[in-house]
Amino acid sequence: MKYVKLGNTGVDVSKICLGCMSFGKPGNENGVFPWAKDFGDAKPIFKKAIDLGINYFDTANVYQLGTSEEITGRLIKEFGLNRDEIVVATKVHFAMREGRPNGAGSSRKNIMAEIDHSLKRLGLDYVDLYQIHRLDHETPWEEIMEALHDVVKSGKARYIGASTMFAWEFERLNNIAEKHNWTKFVSMQNQYNLIYREEEREMMPLCQDRKIAVVPWSPLAGGRCTHPWGTITERNKVDAVSPMVWGATDAQDKVVVDNLEKISKELGYSMAQTSLAWMLSKPFVTAPIVGTTSVKHVEEAVAALDIKLSEETIKALEAPYVPHIKTGAF
Repeated sequence: MKYVKLGNTGVDVSKICLGCMSFGKPGNENGVFPWAKDFGDAKPIFKKAIDLGINYFDTANVYQLGTSEEITGRLIKEFGLNRDEIVVATKVHFAMREGRPNGAGSSRKNIMAEIDHSLKRLGLDYVDLYQIHRLDHETPWEEIMEALHDVVKSGKARYIGASTMFAWEFERLNNIAEKHNWTKFVSMQNQYNLIYREEEREMMPLCQDRKIAVVPWSPLAGGRCTHPWGTITERNKVDAVSPMVWGATDAQDKVVVDNLEKISKELGYSMAQTSLAWMLSKPFVTAPIVGTTSVKHVEEAVAALDIKLSEETIKALEAPYVPHIKTGAF
């Protein structure tokens, strides 16, 4: 395993982050990821991850309505991981109590409530990285940043991070924190993969300039960059989220995936390995968050660390891409 600093901090994280979104109580009634793996099915996946040196685990309060955090916490305890050596990240923003007052968002009230709920589910005294899952446009940004600062000063989180938003919003939030001498974001978790590269325009250069960690979500585009276009899997049979995120650009994306398939065959790597090797070639990427539903997925992800693509191959993989609409939501 290779380890890198989490942005401009002294924390060492594995170059592959295990995305624990894949863990949770399965079924549509338990959240938007009905294909999630329960504790028994998650256990060998998590075991393989730690055996291969992964020490960075990412989840969120909303994943299967908290059961991802519960299973992640149980797995940490099950394998007796040294708390001082692992990095645990979770997130806050999306609705945990749909349709109820104060059931979502990044108000001071919700942040303070949800950090306690997350810690209880995880069975931990603190998280290493506490992230806003999206930007709450209905809460004053000073309120958001001060509340996150107070979470850190209370000892319930070591650092804070943010997720998908516009670059100017991210910069402004950190400027607010700097102005008040509050804790600033050390990481950005945004979508980045071969079929969605809009973040290369502004967010990636901003993070590189500010020495902020980039920990992309969906580096394999929900599986689209792991198998030939149109492949039916157990996940995409029941996955309603992926079509919402990528369905509008199928025509553009198919060309990229078909090209990825061709190049991967020529190289002798799986499509997932080629996709991750491409991402890991980017100097601004700290650690992609790889969600896995099998031991094989973990092995492929870690193996990609040893693949060095030529400049010609990187250019060939990128060649079919055309601009996508960027909404700030995904």
